[in-house]
Amino acid sequence: MKIRLSIPGLTHQIINKEFTTYIIARVLFIAGLRMTPVLLGWRLYELTGSKLALGMLGLSEVIPAIGLALPAGVRVDRSDKRKLLSICMGLYLLLMLALCLVTSFWFTNQFSNKIAEWAIYILMAGTGAVRAYSGPAFNAFLAQLVPNESLVKAASINSMVWLVAAVVGPAFAGLLMGYTNITISFIPVIVLPTLALLLFQRISSKPVSWQGNSKTWEGVKEGLHFVWNQKALLSAMSLDMFAVLFGGAVALLPAFANDILHVGPQGLGWLVAATYLGNFMALAWFTRFPLKRKQGRTLI
Repeated sequence: MKIRLSIPGLTHQIINKEFTTYIIARVLFIAGLRMTPVLLGWRLYELTGSKLALGMLGLSEVIPAIGLALPAGVRVDRSDKRKLLSICMGLYLLLMLALCLVTSFWFTNQFSNKIAEWAIYILMAGTGAVRAYSGPAFNAFLAQLVPNESLVKAASINSMVWLVAAVVGPAFAGLLMGYTNITISFIPVIVLPTLALLLFQRISSKPVSWQGNSKTWEGVKEGLHFVWNQKALLSAMSLDMFAVLFGGAVALLPAFANDILHVGPQGLGWLVAATYLGNFMALAWFTRFPLKRKQGRTLI
């Protein structure tokens, strides 16, 4: 079966059924994933009233994500990507169920706000570990679903739908949190990745084509050596890392929404969504009008 997709700035490209299934599953998974910062940020600030706690929330996720990034990349290369992604989604669902429990009013009434706070940090560390594997696995699996000549356009579609999901997810989370409660708001966070997991079972496993070193850390060294010798890639990754470093300030958005703007969780959802909306607009613009010269200076 063939599906015809059209994205502004791209010619009509014939994409196979498995790629279409992958895209739908990725949208569902990312939409659920990007709902969690809004829900957890608002709930944690309700429990603690502390801006430091908001920073700790982001830190508890990013430390394992960064710490496991290099060995995770090697493991992804050696693994069946579909199977690995299915495991990651299953673990993520278990973590979301646990977060739904510890953020509930029942849990804080039975125990204490402090116990709930630390339970959130521990569970978010678990999601960071899962994301260290799921992120590169999603990207590597994409390359196995389309022919090489279609990979650039497929990657553009993949990036755009990721950003669409990243805009819709936080906005929807804010609306739910504003009109219901934290427990009800977690229902889509659990349901959407469950649907994504079920859809992934419709994609066949692909052969593992690992040709690198058999030892994990030797594989890591090979990867670092490759990146270091590809100056264009190194520059782009360094620029992205620099932007991410200062982009961490968005962790304080719950405090801004509550204390300064007084817009409630609905406003917080739109604030978080706006950061990804800017990314989407930039991607759409450069897809339609790609840079012809002085790309590095323009990006800076």
